[in-house]
Amino acid sequence: MTLKQQLKLTVALSTPAILAQLSMIVMEYIDSSMVGRLGANDSASIGLVATSMWLFGGLLSAAAMGFTVQVAHLLGANRSNDARSVLRQSMVCCMAFSVAMALVGCLISTSLPHWLGGNDAICHNASRYFFVLALFLPFLEIELLAGGMLRSSGNMKVPGMLNILMCVLDVVFNFFLIFPSRDITIAGQAIHLPGANLGVMGAAIGTVLAEVVTCLLMLYFLLVKSRDLKLTGTTGSFIPNADCLKRAVKIASPIGLQQVMMCGAYIATTVIVAPLGSIAIAANAFAVTAEGLCYMPGYGLGEAATTLVGQSTGANRTDLSKRFANITVTLGVLSMTTLAVLMYIFAPLMMQVMSPVQEIVDLGAQCLRIEAWAEPLFGASIVCYGVMVGAGDTLIPSAMNLGSMWVVRITLAALLAPALGLKGVWIAMCIELWVRGIIFLARLWSGRWAKKSVLSIS
Repeated sequence: MTLKQQLKLTVALSTPAILAQLSMIVMEYIDSSMVGRLGANDSASIGLVATSMWLFGGLLSAAAMGFTVQVAHLLGANRSNDARSVLRQSMVCCMAFSVAMALVGCLISTSLPHWLGGNDAICHNASRYFFVLALFLPFLEIELLAGGMLRSSGNMKVPGMLNILMCVLDVVFNFFLIFPSRDITIAGQAIHLPGANLGVMGAAIGTVLAEVVTCLLMLYFLLVKSRDLKLTGTTGSFIPNADCLKRAVKIASPIGLQQVMMCGAYIATTVIVAPLGSIAIAANAFAVTAEGLCYMPGYGLGEAATTLVGQSTGANRTDLSKRFANITVTLGVLSMTTLAVLMYIFAPLMMQVMSPVQEIVDLGAQCLRIEAWAEPLFGASIVCYGVMVGAGDTLIPSAMNLGSMWVVRITLAALLAPALGLKGVWIAMCIELWVRGIIFLARLWSGRWAKKSVLSIS
C-alpha cells in the first residue's frame, strides 16, 4: 500500500469512530445540561458514582477485547470460520461475566455513595442511579462485544452509526423522563409535552433504554448482516474451549487489571474531590464531560489503530503495522492539539451549556484551561495504546498506564488538593498526562510492541 492509500484507509476507518465518540460526548453534554438544570446536588449525585460506573464498563470492555483481538487476527489471516467460532464462544463467556458484574453492582449500590464520601443530600439519588445502570450491564456488555467484533472485521460504519443512534435515543428518553409535563410555545402555538418528572432516575432509565435498543440492533448487524462474521446459515458450538479461553485471558487480563487500577485511581480522585463540596464535585464531573470533546479524535483513531494493526498482525505484516501505528498516532496528536486550542478559548462557554450555576462554570472553565496543555500528549498515549492492543501487546502498556496514574496523578492530587482545591487535582492530571504520553511514545518508537504482535492461534 502507498502512503496515500494508508492515509485514506486510516481516515475511512477512524471517521465513523470519531463521529460515534462525538455523538456520545454530545449526549453527555445534553444529559449534563438536563440534569444540571435540576440543581448542584442532582448533578453531584451522578458525578459521584460516574467513576465507579467507568470501572464496571472498563471491565466489560476488557472481557470483550479478549475475544475481539483474536477475531481481528484470524480475519487478517483469512480464517473466517475460526473467527466465527471465537465469536460464538465469546457470547457465552461475556454474558456470564456481565451477569456476575450486574449482581455485584446491584449489591453495592446502596453503600457505594457513602464509601465515596458523599453527603446525605446526594447519596440517595446517587445510589438509585447506580443501581439502575448496574442492573442493565449485560446489555452494555453485548453491545460492546458486538461493536468490537464488527470493528475487528473492518466495519467501523455500523457501530459508529448505532452509537450515534444510542445517543439520540438517550436524549429523547431523558427529555420525557427527567422533567415534569410542561407547555412550550413554538411559532406562537402552545404545545403540551408529557413528562415523567423522575429527575436523576429518569436520566438512568433513559440511558439503559437506549443501551437495550442499541444492543439488539448491533447483534442484528453482527449475526445476520456481517459478511465475515454472520452466524445465520452456519453451524458450530457455543461451548467455550480451553485454548480460546486461555488466549482471551492472556489478552484481557492485563487490560482488565489496568481498568481496575485506573478506575480505582479515578475513584480515589473522586474521594479527594468529594470533601471539597457539591460545587467542586459538579464542576469536576462537568469538566470531565466537556474535555471529552477534545479527546474524542484520539479514541476514534485508537479504535482504527487497533483494527489496522490487528489485521496487519494477523497477516504477519509487521512493516505495515508500524506504518499504520505512526500514521494514526500522528493524526491523533495533531487533531487533539487543534481541539485543545479551541477548548482553551471556549472553556467558559462549554461549561455554561451544562450548568446555570456561575460558581460551577467558573471553576470548571479553570480546570479545562489547565487540561488543554496536556491534550497533545494525552492523544499520543490513547492512540499508542490502541496500536499495542491491536498487536496483542497488553501487559507492559497496561503497567505503564497504571504506574503513571497511581504514582504521578494520585500522589500529586492528594498533595495539591488541600492547598489549591479542585484546580490542584487538575494540575496533577495535566502533569500525569505529560508523563504518560512521553513513555508511550518511547515504547512506540522502540518497536518492542511489534515483537510481541503475533498471537499463537492454532
